[in-house]
Amino acid sequence: MSGAKGRKYEKKMKHQPTSVTFHTGDPGVSSSKNYNGAGAQQQERKYGGIQPQRDQPWTPSSSFKHYHEQSHYRDGQTSQGFPKYITATTFAQARAAEVKAMLKAVSNKNSNSQVFQALPKHMRRRAMSSNVKRIPRRLRAIAKRELEKASQQKKEQSKNKSRKARRRHGNLLLEFNRRQRKNLWLETHIWHAKRFHMVKKWGYCLGDKPTSKCYRACYRAMTKHCLLQDLSYYCCLELTGGENELLKALARLTNRETGLTFAAVGCLSGKKQGSLVLYKAEKYPLEPLGPVTFLWKPKKMSEDRQLWIWFHPALKQDLIPQLKTVCQCGEPVVQSIPLPEPSTVVSTVEEMPEPVSVGSKRKRKDGTPLEEITVKKFIREKTSPTLIPACWKSQTTGIVLRDLTLEILRYRLIGPLSHSVLSDALYPASLCKIFHSQHEKHCSWWPEYCNEDNLFLHERQQNLFQLLRGIASPAEISAGTVLGLVVDDPRLTLPRKRTKSMPNLSMLPDFEKVRQLTVEGITDETSASPIWDQAVRDDVTRSKISEQELNRMKMEILVPGSRLDLGAKESKIPILLIHQSGKLTGQECLGWGSGWDILIPKGWGMAFWISLIYRGARAGGLQEGLKHSQHKGTAHFPDDFPDCAAGMRFSGEQKKELLDKYKRRPPSKRPNYIKHGSVAPFLCPWQQLVEEWEMILKIEDERGVPEECRGALPAPESSGEQMSKGVKVKCADEEMKGSPGAADFSILRNRTVLKQISAWCLPTSGKGKRANCPASFSRQQIPSGAALLISAHNPRCLVWTRLSLLKKGSPTSHALICIPDPGDIQMLCADLTFCGPQEPKHKDHFKKKIKELKKKKLASSPGASCKVQGIGCSELPSKLISGLWPEPLPSITSHCTRVTIGFVLRGDFSLTAGCGEALGLVSVAGLLHMLSQQSSDRKGLVLVRNPASLQYRFARIMVEV
Repeated sequence: MSGAKGRKYEKKMKHQPTSVTFHTGDPGVSSSKNYNGAGAQQQERKYGGIQPQRDQPWTPSSSFKHYHEQSHYRDGQTSQGFPKYITATTFAQARAAEVKAMLKAVSNKNSNSQVFQALPKHMRRRAMSSNVKRIPRRLRAIAKRELEKASQQKKEQSKNKSRKARRRHGNLLLEFNRRQRKNLWLETHIWHAKRFHMVKKWGYCLGDKPTSKCYRACYRAMTKHCLLQDLSYYCCLELTGGENELLKALARLTNRETGLTFAAVGCLSGKKQGSLVLYKAEKYPLEPLGPVTFLWKPKKMSEDRQLWIWFHPALKQDLIPQLKTVCQCGEPVVQSIPLPEPSTVVSTVEEMPEPVSVGSKRKRKDGTPLEEITVKKFIREKTSPTLIPACWKSQTTGIVLRDLTLEILRYRLIGPLSHSVLSDALYPASLCKIFHSQHEKHCSWWPEYCNEDNLFLHERQQNLFQLLRGIASPAEISAGTVLGLVVDDPRLTLPRKRTKSMPNLSMLPDFEKVRQLTVEGITDETSASPIWDQAVRDDVTRSKISEQELNRMKMEILVPGSRLDLGAKESKIPILLIHQSGKLTGQECLGWGSGWDILIPKGWGMAFWISLIYRGARAGGLQEGLKHSQHKGTAHFPDDFPDCAAGMRFSGEQKKELLDKYKRRPPSKRPNYIKHGSVAPFLCPWQQLVEEWEMILKIEDERGVPEECRGALPAPESSGEQMSKGVKVKCADEEMKGSPGAADFSILRNRTVLKQISAWCLPTSGKGKRANCPASFSRQQIPSGAALLISAHNPRCLVWTRLSLLKKGSPTSHALICIPDPGDIQMLCADLTFCGPQEPKHKDHFKKKIKELKKKKLASSPGASCKVQGIGCSELPSKLISGLWPEPLPSITSHCTRVTIGFVLRGDFSLTAGCGEALGLVSVAGLLHMLSQQSSDRKGLVLVRNPASLQYRFARIMVEV
């Protein structure tokens, strides 16, 4: 350095202190122009003496952040805020304090991890968790304290049994019974729990749907092969008494207008099963209870009649009080059940032995034969213990009401080859060794039953069962046919691997006998079965050989795979086969979905279930049963019975589930039902719908419509708003709404009226014309007097309908069923590709108010000033949900541009029809009004719109009886 620059540098260095300095790039130290004398000490105290807080863990110096905030770049050069050198001693003292704080923070262990888990990864060893000597010496003391603390906590905890002890059969049953205190298990629960999604409904734990993707496979099974369902959760009530007393009491719950009753000739003889809808005592047509199926025991001389009533468990709490009232049954009767022999003790929760300790072993005593060992058997393996059936008796009528729920199991087979599966899985009881086994008395009921008359009956039932192989489909047999049978143990004929039962053409029986069976049906005698006797059912359940003993016998067979001959030990199981009819209404796919039901004594559930599964039957759950009824076009309980108490409870639960699911999604990711014009997307307001249509008829009467033509209401001028604009004001009245929660509507079940409405819904030409009816009947116009009479007698009634879309589309639940305008039908005639009109988007009046309430938190503050389209603050609910109409709801019929007459209950794409189909309910008054205004060749055309869509789609409405 020389010249002027060198002289300036020497002059500047004369004023610097003589301490040792070094250059640094530490950005955490700032500089000053004057760095000498007192200024140097001030800078050292300011920048070198940074002391961290003692009560906080070590963190990097905050001077780095200060440097970035203070320094800036000017023409590519750093400003004078960065020092060129600092004092080493002061800087080292400041850094030492920070290092000390960092070491203190590292030494304190604030987590729940063990010492060996806090070590660096290269020092960790798996053996450190059990051997303290593996841990470094400086940490062994801490590790010993942790181990002592863990061992002390382990001693304080209760001792759990080992897995081997928990998996023992007796302890497993104790655990299973504990888990069934709230929801009972079926005998096939363990099998279903491994393969199905389980749900807890109606006091049971049931299989909802398979875990595998088998939606179409289950449909193919129903259409081409066999689908198996466990309906053992259905409740069964047994009525015993005189025939006249039973019919007189049950007549108060039924009505002949709805169809056959308990006194039907074919059902009363016992050869057919009947079905009907029960009402509260003398309350028809209001307050229905629900659908039931019933079965009479075949009649015998000098014997009380016996009746079984099967119904859904959701109906139990409503039906049993009504039956006790009409049968005049008082307090329950305490039944005394005799204890069985010690070799066949039935273990219940109280009788179940204490669990074996962990260390003990259960072994047989040397030299003790197996027959002398006292064996305690469990009647319902892997399920809850046996329940004593409840019983009530009437002192005046002599009728005995007994609850047989879970006493008799019920399996349903659906499909054309269900009889092939049955014939392969079930073998009628052999008769060759009956008399040889009488002296052994192992199967007590079978030798006593096998007299001359019963043997002849058994042979006839066996021959009829063999004739089922010659029938192409169960639909060829008359609906409800009952066949009694006694079969061998199905476990003895179980194949080694799963097969698929198919009809064997080489072993077809006589075609004349098959034709006679399909035409004449089964006689009254062949429908008899010992399963009606409770003593026989209990004996069959107790005499069942355990799986363990049966497997041991199979291992001792000389020829593996051959049938095991048990001799007198073989069980004979009485069963009942009940035919289930398929699709009986409509014009297409008649007989689809037919099959058989099997009634089995308790304790034999898994034996028959595995036997049917090994013959190729595919198992289905609750969802498969729902789809089966939808494809058949029949109502499903309790989903499709909104006028019943059970249906109302189901609708309320469904609304809560759908609303919770809707609120879990953000407003931007869910549909705004207010803008789509859907006032009730989660619950169909049936009461408001029928009340509004009743008001519409009253308004037309007030306008001076002549009495002779009141049924023919005037057509709307342009839209539904002009027709029912008077309803908008009156429907909001307190008087029209009625009492909250009261169901003042019902579903029309009068078969005579339904047949008349069904004929009016059919067009005079086209695909929907009825083929088997005369042309004069199908072409008749709706008489004004008849329509007026039906509307007057059924002012607040709904009618069950089936809708089939003309074009593409798939309807969903709670979709709107509307009346098309004349312009819509004209556009459809002009353009066959016209799918339907569109609903204009509505305005959400509550969106702005919801934002204000969220922002200012005015939802809970009293006296908040708010006004939305004339709605005062007192009328506005405290909790508004974005996208949903608050209660009270606006007018149902005139809220949209098309008049609403009903709602869809269930809808989907039908694999049977190849188009979108739906099942719903419409107002009788609205349907008659629509039919009276439509032309003869366009009758039955309606519009269907999903709640989250603005597109209307044309559909054909049908009332099938």
